[in-house]
Amino acid sequence: MDTRRQQKIARLIQKEMGEIFRPLTQQLRGVLVSVTLVRVTSDLSKAYIYLSIFPSERADELLKYIQDNAGSYRYELGQRTGKQLRIIPELEYRIDDSLDYLERIDKLLEE
Repeated sequence: MDTRRQQKIARLIQKEMGEIFRPLTQQLRGVLVSVTLVRVTSDLSKAYIYLSIFPSERADELLKYIQDNAGSYRYELGQRTGKQLRIIPELEYRIDDSLDYLERIDKLLEE
């Protein structure tokens, strides 16, 4: 069960990371990157960021690009939230494949 502080920090990181990834989606035509969920550890040292990437065929490629540039994204997050967060958590990116999972279930149900 997440504490109220963890939930507040997760919402703040989700909002700011969405803004940080906006130029990336504008730069890559036909690709949409959105932050669907952020989970913060109890000691607030690590944040797991779940990304929904459309089209899903390019998800692995974009996730690798984002992980390669993780330092610059963490720095930018620090610049944006420096007044609200004392320590910027370490960011770990993961693919949120819940939409693909739902689509597969729908196809199976139709058959």
